[in-house]
Amino acid sequence: MKDWNEECAVVGVYNVNNAAILSYYSLFAMQHRGQEASGISTSDGTKITTLKGNGLVTKVFDEENLKKLQGKSSIGHNRYSTAGEDSINEAQPIFARYSLGEMAIVHNGNLTNAKAVRKMLIDKGAIFQSHLDTENLIHLIAQSQKEHLVDRIIDALSYVDGAYCFVFLSRSKMFVVRDRYGLRPLSLGKIYNDDGSVGYIVASETCAFDLVGAEYVRDVAPGEMLIFEGAYTPLNACEPKSVQVFAPKSKPCVFEYMYFSRPDSQVYGKNVYEIRKNMGIELAKEHKLNADIVIPVPDSGVAAALGYAKQSGIDFELGIIRNHYVGRTFIEPLQRMRELKVRLKLNPISSVIQDKEIIVIDDSVVRGTTSKQIVQILRKAGAKKVYLLISAPPTISPCYYGVDTPDKDQLICANKSIEEVRSYIGADFLGFLSINGMLRSIGGNQEFCKACFDGQYVDEYLLQSAK
Repeated sequence: MKDWNEECAVVGVYNVNNAAILSYYSLFAMQHRGQEASGISTSDGTKITTLKGNGLVTKVFDEENLKKLQGKSSIGHNRYSTAGEDSINEAQPIFARYSLGEMAIVHNGNLTNAKAVRKMLIDKGAIFQSHLDTENLIHLIAQSQKEHLVDRIIDALSYVDGAYCFVFLSRSKMFVVRDRYGLRPLSLGKIYNDDGSVGYIVASETCAFDLVGAEYVRDVAPGEMLIFEGAYTPLNACEPKSVQVFAPKSKPCVFEYMYFSRPDSQVYGKNVYEIRKNMGIELAKEHKLNADIVIPVPDSGVAAALGYAKQSGIDFELGIIRNHYVGRTFIEPLQRMRELKVRLKLNPISSVIQDKEIIVIDDSVVRGTTSKQIVQILRKAGAKKVYLLISAPPTISPCYYGVDTPDKDQLICANKSIEEVRSYIGADFLGFLSINGMLRSIGGNQEFCKACFDGQYVDEYLLQSAK
């Protein structure tokens, strides 16, 4: 599946020497969540320094400019545009000076009432420097009449709806907060410094912890704020202060398991790889097909294809190879070369596919154009029959919670029957995992936001807007 666009990644590091270095490596580990821009802010206790730019982490930062980011606390961000435009003004962290001092903010998610809040702020005289919904928080905090920053943040959050994981950095403290639904993932980790003191890290995915040698502690709870202040010395190694800002209504985004998260991450307390494999097993139970081989659309279809092969007894093969070094293409292919975009990333192994009936496992069908091109490529490589199975339910509604998805009129499964979609794609068979099968794959009693699959949005602003 290639029609979804990634979300963003956030990281916060506190009480660690050279905190910017840990933020850098954490952002590198989470590069898959956003490739448009990257940024880091650090505090040395007296001032906040921010560096950001367009492009990948390794393009924005080098050894020389990382030396400018001194301090024991740091926040960072990888951007994929869900709100705003593709310019350096839209990159995060957002830095501001205000009556209480200096502050920087990073945000993963999307504020569903951002336009209404922005209009209110502009009517009060606010001047915006970007199109980011995140910038609303700067103005809400600056205009708050509360005495302390923590109270101003809580006051500001009372105005916003939607999905958010915010990390706020002041000159001496760090604040982390997750929305009441827990729509986007955020985890807390612990780092042991050489002097025996304890540092802390929060990140969108635990794969960041693995790279920097942090110990996973727990997820930040829905509606919870963590307050990091003071020095966590060997004699005072307690966890950061926790405040339940909003009553939790936990419904995290289920699509993190299908596509966005790295398979080696723990998301909502469970391993992504194992859940994707379980989805393939459930898919095999729901769609019992006869074929010669099972192949994945790499990379997000690999684990599900392994699960399908294991359950069905059909051989697993890597029939499609992905080129991992392809970025964005700036030259549109000619009409006669319309497959070029897909072929730049995906190329079949003809000797594996020739004269075979193949089951292809992918994670979703969005517009249908990429799936159609993949089927065409496989047929040209000699496949006798192509059975396309999707390890997720049909996508029928757009996401408003931090994932850049097409409008409903562009979602093929929202406007056509499965048979009509199959005919458009050109597959011999098309099957999806049921919603119940998806939930069985995950296990447990956790409720999820699955609005992209059932159209049931969880946040109050969208519910009211839909009435």
